[in-house]
Amino acid sequence: MNTNTQRIMVGLPEFFQQTSNEPYMRHDYKIYYTTKKPEIFDNFEDVQRTWFQTPNQFLDYVEVLDHKKTKKPKRKGF
Repeated sequence: MNTNTQRIMVGLPEFFQQTSNEPYMRHDYKIYYTTKKPEIFDNFEDVQRTWFQTPNQFLDYVEVLDHKKTKKPKRKGF
C-alpha cells in the first residue's frame, strides 16, 4: 500500500451510519426499452426490480433524472 492510499483510508469510518429516516427523493429514473415506451420510476428499488425481471433483449438503458418536487397550489383568500 502506498502512502497516498494510507492517508485516504485513515479517515474512513468502518461502518455506515444512517443520518436521516426521510426517504431519499433526489432522483427519478427512466428505463428505456427496445420494444416499448420508457417508464419513469420515483425510487431505485422499483427500477432494480423491473430491470432484473425484464429479459435482456428488451432492455436498453436507465436514465437518472433530477427529482422534481410537486408544487402545492397557492391558496387565495384568507
